[in-house]
Amino acid sequence: MLPSQKIRAVAPEMDPLRMGMGWKREDLSKPQLLVESTFGDSHPGSAHLFELVQNAVKGIAEKGGKGARYFTTDICDGMSQGHDGINYSLVSRDMIANMIEIHANATTFDAGVFIASCDKGMPAHLMAIGRLNIPSIVVTGGVMNAGPNLLTLEQIGTYSAMYQRGEITEEELTEYKLSACPSCGACSFMGTASTMQIMAEALGLMLPGSALLPATSQDLQKIAKEAGEQAVWLAKQGIKAHDIVTLESFENAIMVHAAISGSSNSLLHIPAIAHEFGIDVTAETFDRLHRNAHYLLDIRPSGKWPAQYFYYAGGVPRIMEEIKHMLHLDLPTVTGHTVGENLEKLKQDGFYERCEENLKKVGLSREDVIRPFDKAIGKNGAIAILKGNLAPQGAVVKHSAVPKEMHQAVLNARPFDSEEEAISAIFDKKINPGDAVIIRYEGPKGSGMPEMFYTTEAISSDEKLSSSIALITDGRFSGASRGPAIGHVSPEAAVGGPIALLEENDLIEIDIPARKLEIVGIKGKKASAEEVAEELKKRKLNWHEPKPRYTSGVLKLFSEHAVSPMDGGYMQ
Repeated sequence: MLPSQKIRAVAPEMDPLRMGMGWKREDLSKPQLLVESTFGDSHPGSAHLFELVQNAVKGIAEKGGKGARYFTTDICDGMSQGHDGINYSLVSRDMIANMIEIHANATTFDAGVFIASCDKGMPAHLMAIGRLNIPSIVVTGGVMNAGPNLLTLEQIGTYSAMYQRGEITEEELTEYKLSACPSCGACSFMGTASTMQIMAEALGLMLPGSALLPATSQDLQKIAKEAGEQAVWLAKQGIKAHDIVTLESFENAIMVHAAISGSSNSLLHIPAIAHEFGIDVTAETFDRLHRNAHYLLDIRPSGKWPAQYFYYAGGVPRIMEEIKHMLHLDLPTVTGHTVGENLEKLKQDGFYERCEENLKKVGLSREDVIRPFDKAIGKNGAIAILKGNLAPQGAVVKHSAVPKEMHQAVLNARPFDSEEEAISAIFDKKINPGDAVIIRYEGPKGSGMPEMFYTTEAISSDEKLSSSIALITDGRFSGASRGPAIGHVSPEAAVGGPIALLEENDLIEIDIPARKLEIVGIKGKKASAEEVAEELKKRKLNWHEPKPRYTSGVLKLFSEHAVSPMDGGYMQ
């Protein structure tokens, strides 16, 4: 007996309540499927999802099931940038996962279709799937089209910084802003939204080849319907999420992450998702798998092309084909077939030929977008975990986006206790080549762990600074960020981590090849490790834990319960 039918037997009010919202008598005995999405007028990544929901419901009905639509919309990191709204971003992930858990468990369902597109909605749905462990399939809302001259949203940060420096006019900035988002879908670069769509497919929870389709494509509507159909099959077979997603699934996803130079925010999301599946994936897992991994994808922000071209070049399946020898191909997926079997079926069905028809329309070949393994853009992955006396628990750097000049450097610390202070110093030209801009008290317990996007854009768009300084923070970065940025420094300043003890002109050594982030001097003078340790010990005696920034509401809960960013930053 399906779980939903067992509950009907002990909950006599369920049938009449469902009849009261228009269900028919014959619907009551069908497989009951949750169709959960982030649909809402919150941003372009979620505003178009209702049509996908309706197609999923249609597919469920055609296979003899009954779909129930539930909604928990997400916020937009782009709309939250530049003000305290961004502090709500990371905690929103956990709150969406909590609401999905409530939706699914307050009423019992036999399976679920989970539909989302963006930065926090997508990982939240994956966390909830791990927590619920019911038969589950994911549909992603795809990616928006690029604007005129291939304009994409992540360039607006650069143009805004150029305007503030007087390099372009207000009219030019306005024209860029009004043209950057011509359709619904996730932002058209390899940011966190695009990365996490790809991660969902790489984990085996999506129909093959369906991540990051153009949001305006009719193929996406067809995929949603097919996902609904497949969800009924999963329910009848009793194949649960934990039957599909294993440690090896996460290893596959991380290898794909390396190949696409995915967002550094994945270091928050993948460990948090794995935790919900009862699997231990750490920052060190990323570092180990990224070493010697080949980076193949020429998509912004690190590359040349908008993200809509990813699907044209063959999407996740083409990436997997190029790194096939590094993957676990015998793992199960939601199709009922293994990863390897799915790849073979796509080839037989002409998937790549259909994709490349779109590339021909824009005058490109597949290798312009996804390089062959032996012609990789880079051969050491994209992410590194740095450790040392500044970050005893670790820090994250997307080294594929860092200028080579900054892979090994000794810099002068310029500490700031908020992003606002730091960005003002940059625009006021108080930051010089050879400085390390330190932004602290921006971790989960400090302010909710906001993104430092505008600061990274102010640096990377300044020719004088982009290859001569570093940004080091216990906060995090946008998936669109580029340049010399090191984040997630742990322990964070709010709990007295070493980053809280830095003073003006302390010397900071960055050594990405050696995976080091060290304090190597005190106030401009080189010092031994022992001397640095003694000085930090003295400073710690004079350090006082700051008063909580939030004394009520969800950010108070998050600051009290969030684990370290190196463990995923989730609430425990």
